[in-house]
Amino acid sequence: MGRPKCFNREQVLADALPLFLEKGFADTSVQDLERATGVNKSGLYSEFEDKEDLYLSSLAQYVENPAAAEVLSAKPLGWANVERFLRMAFECRAQKGCFVVNSVRELSILPPRAKSIITNHLKRVRGMLVDNLEGKTKADPGVVADIILTFNSGTSLEQNLRSLEKSGERVDVFMRMLRSL
Repeated sequence: MGRPKCFNREQVLADALPLFLEKGFADTSVQDLERATGVNKSGLYSEFEDKEDLYLSSLAQYVENPAAAEVLSAKPLGWANVERFLRMAFECRAQKGCFVVNSVRELSILPPRAKSIITNHLKRVRGMLVDNLEGKTKADPGVVADIILTFNSGTSLEQNLRSLEKSGERVDVFMRMLRSL
């Protein structure tokens, strides 16, 4: 009979996430994961098939976070939800960007399941944005949702390089521009 597991899967995922977020999949070693999680290699491999499985599990847990869905589904739907979504995204940027956006940069080396997780997440967020934009813009709500996602992705990538000062001002200007569409 094997030794009992001395760690919590959810905690391992929570501890691995900042490392994957900062270093990406390729540059994160198993030794890095051991240090970050406090779980040795055999313990990690007793819970996850390999580093890829741990990464995919971290990504899946990240996209299941209900914060964006809660903000974008609050009633009444509209511009206020879009603005709260963008402000929330900036507030989370202390963690070196968005895990989904950072993962897109490595998509060519990630397993196909990563692309599926990312694609499904972005479709879901885009759909919620479109729901908020219906009847609120003269432009095609799908196009405006794509513009919002592009702004969000761009600022996330920029956050990897430097701290974004005046993020509130950026959102203010961007929202004025969107409302004019």
